[in-house]
Amino acid sequence: MRVLVAEDDDDLRCAVDATLRGVGFAVDTVADLPEVDEALSVNAYDCAVFDRMLPAGDALRYVADRRRAGWETPVLFLTGRNAPEERVRGLDWADDYLGKPFAVAELVVRVRSLCRRGGIGTAPLLSRGGLVLDPGRYEARRDDRPLALSAKEFVVLERLIRAQGAPVPRAELIAAGWDEIVAPSSNVLDVLVAQLRRKLGGPPVLHTVRGVGYLLR
Repeated sequence: MRVLVAEDDDDLRCAVDATLRGVGFAVDTVADLPEVDEALSVNAYDCAVFDRMLPAGDALRYVADRRRAGWETPVLFLTGRNAPEERVRGLDWADDYLGKPFAVAELVVRVRSLCRRGGIGTAPLLSRGGLVLDPGRYEARRDDRPLALSAKEFVVLERLIRAQGAPVPRAELIAAGWDEIVAPSSNVLDVLVAQLRRKLGGPPVLHTVRGVGYLLR
């Protein structure tokens, strides 16, 4: 699935790019509306993520003009303009609206949902050792048993499956599931892993690599 991200803050643009790529999206990033025009002239996208205020102006007006011309790609506004009236205005033309600061796991879930709506591409199933994840439908199973996972649990498990048995560092898993204010030394990942192990059941497949992180085996 291909996503276009328009964000003029360099650090945030790179963070969103790394987050979405880390869970399997193809991502193109731009910093302003003229670059959006260029990207859309070359590629079709399953979803577009816009900062509301870009150097060339309000992306809401840009999206509204595109919609009037027949553009149908699902759009998520990622913005600090969180007042109720701003959300209402944004949702007149966009499909979703996520305020800053935000949790990266929530961003991944929302982008996936919009990509499914766009329907240009289909995410392949991921599997390892009896575990099967469907990123497109946001569903997980173990040995044909459905798993009821939270957004963070799904993102962390997906990152572990994509590692194909290699250990994934704690910092990388935290970056995938939480925002940047969570320190690698925090116990939030350990709590989530304990919950995930209970849901996965036996025999154990999620293992700790001391001093590094976790792996699936």
